[in-house]
Amino acid sequence: MKTRLLTSLGIVIVLAVAFILKIFVSNYFFDALVLIITCVASFEASKLFSKSNKFNDKILALLFPVFLMLTLLLCIEFNDKINLEFTFVISVGVILLFFFLSFILSCINYKNTKIEIKTRKINNYNLAKYSFFKALNTTLVYIYPAFLLTFLTLINHFEDLSSTFTKLNGDGWVSFYVLLFSFLVPIFTDTFAYITGGLIGGKKLAPKVSPNKTISGAIGGLLWCVLLSIVVFCILNSIPSMAVILQDAGINIWKIAIISFIGSIFSQLGDLTESYIKRSASVKDSGNIFPGHGGMLDRFDSYIFVAPYIFISFSIIFALL
Repeated sequence: MKTRLLTSLGIVIVLAVAFILKIFVSNYFFDALVLIITCVASFEASKLFSKSNKFNDKILALLFPVFLMLTLLLCIEFNDKINLEFTFVISVGVILLFFFLSFILSCINYKNTKIEIKTRKINNYNLAKYSFFKALNTTLVYIYPAFLLTFLTLINHFEDLSSTFTKLNGDGWVSFYVLLFSFLVPIFTDTFAYITGGLIGGKKLAPKVSPNKTISGAIGGLLWCVLLSIVVFCILNSIPSMAVILQDAGINIWKIAIISFIGSIFSQLGDLTESYIKRSASVKDSGNIFPGHGGMLDRFDSYIFVAPYIFISFSIIFALL
């Protein structure tokens, strides 16, 4: 327990420093943190898929987030000429490009590929079929978790997407709040689901996927997430300058309540999804990078679905300004 608490404290300090650097130095410091999280989580996901016989290319799984992040940042840099819709088209293009790259490399490196086929005892697969399914499995890692986690980068640059959100202006404070909100929703949910479930217990939520999670914990995590999200909003809204920024951005208490409610559900779905993947791979943790917590994917699994949901939700709000 002591190790787990110290690790949690270390993670919180790193996140706090990243938020401070974002506001007072540059957004790109937070982008760098997101990239590190995404690369390590993708590599861990690749290993989990391999252990569940979804053979894939670990090197490309590790490199893909770097190229995707560079693509997104270039689109953001030239946002006056490229809108958000085109940014997504380019991102899908990068995914397809890496799919074909994985297929082609597997075919070109046919000697090692044939050894893989023999080692895995997949006698009914020829070179082309094996390479195709290997590329397809690698693409799963491109999407989960890499593509979904990089929505944190888009959230980090809300004000920079001026060609799409023409009326949004907060000098970085709007993206700061939404990014903070994106991190607090899973933290509130996970923390109070654990506490409530431990105190009340009761019927299991998904015993075959995650035997320790209870229905009472899921409900407790959801309700506390909504309550604390509202509390944080009220605290920030009590600061006159911040209240003006939030009001101008169309953010109010009712929207926060609704978004945090659904966001908490997505957070728990993210947790359950990773638990299912780990169970399929017959492992307890995705890695051991965080003492007492497991791997990067274990620590940030809740954000995989929360990040795109939060981005889409606030995008709708900002688009209606």
